[in-house]
Amino acid sequence: MIDKSFQEVANRIKKAITNTQFEIMSDANKKLVNLYYNIGKTLEENSNWGNKFIDNVAIELKISFPNLKGFSVRNLKYMKSFYNEYKDDNDEFVQLVAQLPWKHNITLMQKVKDKEIRKWYMHKCLEEGWSDSILIYQIDTNLYNRQEKAIKHNNFSMTLKKNSDLASNIMKEPYVFDLIELTENYKEKELENKMLEKLKNVLLELGSGFSFVGNQYKITIDNQDFYIDLLFYHIKLKCYIAVELKVTEFKTEFASKMGFYLTALDEEVKDETDNPSIGLILCQNKSNKIVDYTLKFINKPVGISEYKIFDKLSKEIQSKLPNANDISSHLDIME
Repeated sequence: MIDKSFQEVANRIKKAITNTQFEIMSDANKKLVNLYYNIGKTLEENSNWGNKFIDNVAIELKISFPNLKGFSVRNLKYMKSFYNEYKDDNDEFVQLVAQLPWKHNITLMQKVKDKEIRKWYMHKCLEEGWSDSILIYQIDTNLYNRQEKAIKHNNFSMTLKKNSDLASNIMKEPYVFDLIELTENYKEKELENKMLEKLKNVLLELGSGFSFVGNQYKITIDNQDFYIDLLFYHIKLKCYIAVELKVTEFKTEFASKMGFYLTALDEEVKDETDNPSIGLILCQNKSNKIVDYTLKFINKPVGISEYKIFDKLSKEIQSKLPNANDISSHLDIME
C-alpha cells in the first residue's frame, strides 16, 4: 500500500503539472490571437495593394511555412476582419478576446453583431468551458434572450434563504431541447425517454453544475412508491433539483405535486449539509398570471417554464451529441 504522505506529495506534483499545462496553453492561445490580430492589422494597412494581395500573402506563407496551418486565404481575411472589429475597443474586450480560442472568436464575430450581447457570450464561454459547437448551439437557440431578458417565473426569492439569485440563473424562458426524433403526436413518456437519450444536451441546457442522479427516481413513503421524472444534484447550489415534464398547458396541481416531491426529497433523501431541494416544472405552454398566483401559495422553491423543441441543429452540432451507446455507457459508469 502506498504511504499516504507519498501519495499527497505525488498528487501535489501532478496538480502543479496540470496547472502549468493549462497556463502554457492559455498563454499560447493569447499569443496566437495576438499574432492573428497583428497580421490583420498589417493586411488592413496594406489594402491598397489590390484584390489579389491577400491571395499572394497566403501563397508566400505556404511556401515559407509548408507545415503550418491557419494561413489560408479565408483565415487571413478573418484576421483582417478581426482587426477591424476590435481595433477601437477597450481593454476589457481585448482581454476577453485573447482568452477565447480563434474559432470561438470567428463564430462570435459572425453570429453576434451586438457587442454587449457578444460580451455576454464571451463570459459564458469562459465560465462554462463551451466548445465551439456548444457556443453555436447556444447562439442558435438564443440563450441570451431566454436567460437574461426573459421574465422568470419562480418563487426562489421568497422560499430560499440563500442562493436565490444563483437558483434563478438556472431558469430559462423557454427551455430548448434537441428532440428531433419525436413523433408528431408525442406523449409524455416519449418526451421523457427522448430527453434521457439526449442526457448530455439536457445537462447543457440546464447549465454548469448539474449532476444527473436518475430518471423516474423512486421515493417510497409508507409503502407507496412515487416517481420523479428527472432528478439532478446541483454542485454549486448544493441541493437536489427535481424536474417534471408536462406535454400540456400548466395546471395548478402540477405545483402541488412538485411541492410534495420536494418535501419528500428534503425529508428522505438530502442530508443535513444539503440546501432545500428545488423544483422545475417544464410545460408545453402556460398562463403567466396563473403561474404567478400559484407560486404565491407554494412554500417550496419552484420554477415554472415552457419548453420548445428545437429541430434545426446543424449537422456539425448533431454529430457532437451523444448516441444511444454513449448514453448507455455513461449510465453504466454512474451505477
